[in-house]
Amino acid sequence: MLFAGCTASSSDQEASAGTYTVDIEPVGEVEFDGPPEQWTALLPTFADMAFALGGGQTLGIQNHDRYAAEAFDALPGVSHDQDEIVELVSGNVDKELFYDMNADTHFIDPNILDLWYDWSQADIDEVRTSLGPFFGSFIRRHSDDWHDYRYYDLYEAFDLMADVFQARNRYQAFVELHEQMLDTIDERLPPADQRPTVMLVFPAGKTGTSFYPFRIDDGGVSTKQWRNLGLSDALAETDVGHYSYSDDGTLGPEALLEIDPEALLVRNYGGTSEAEFRKSVVEPLAEHSVTSNMQAVQNDAVYNAGYLDQGPIINFYHTDKAAKDIYPDAFADATLFDRERIAEIVSGDV
Repeated sequence: MLFAGCTASSSDQEASAGTYTVDIEPVGEVEFDGPPEQWTALLPTFADMAFALGGGQTLGIQNHDRYAAEAFDALPGVSHDQDEIVELVSGNVDKELFYDMNADTHFIDPNILDLWYDWSQADIDEVRTSLGPFFGSFIRRHSDDWHDYRYYDLYEAFDLMADVFQARNRYQAFVELHEQMLDTIDERLPPADQRPTVMLVFPAGKTGTSFYPFRIDDGGVSTKQWRNLGLSDALAETDVGHYSYSDDGTLGPEALLEIDPEALLVRNYGGTSEAEFRKSVVEPLAEHSVTSNMQAVQNDAVYNAGYLDQGPIINFYHTDKAAKDIYPDAFADATLFDRERIAEIVSGDV
């Protein structure tokens, strides 16, 4: 197993004799006797946080094609090898696999194992007792009826992870870099009346003209970059929300044209080349008799919206790309994804 950067440096660790506890909802207080060494996440958000804090790479991840490995690969001098990461996909997420990984900490909201993979409470308790604790909270979106506990924003959850890894200096360095990014965005953003209305969608098939809608104002970590870029959600004036479907679970061509955003942001093509994105997404929309009339299609403003989940590093990567796609004149020469500085922080040069 390859690990990125290094474990928390002596300058980064807080003095902590013996054990310490960190509290996160819905798990509660979790006791640690030191920064985790062999850990797994399920979703990229917590895998990204741990990587950023010098904890190395995750043992497992939900899907390779939903994990922005290119954001980590872009960091000079930092090791990352996605081929070493186990895919935790449907039908393959069972206790035996967790025993094979043998993680000392699981950065996973246990509710997800129950809801998505049919784990029982007994399964969760067994892994917690036999292998190591769970520490995580589902913060991708804020629209699930089952979620009746606190939602953390990205840097609130990252703050708690810094306590887990005893990596306050690294965390603070990321906070400062994040504040610099937001300042740069504020300085360069066009006036509000010059910003496009956008619609964020996920394709119902690999190609085609039907999509699942996402609300930018949902508040989850997955839409952070769009909110930071001051974009207006074309769905805000509709009764359409996350998974509040029409047309048998999707928005079809007629619904897309009725909403008619100035820009269309299409997920599930993270890591895809521009040529493949145009072939799979842009061309079918342009060739359809209905969707070809959308403003976004006619103005060539259909953009690759990247991945569902993001921690701090992926967020820098996503925000940089989104700003340059949507506001090319304002951000063409901006550095929102500072690869060199991020690599220094991950490696302990804080």
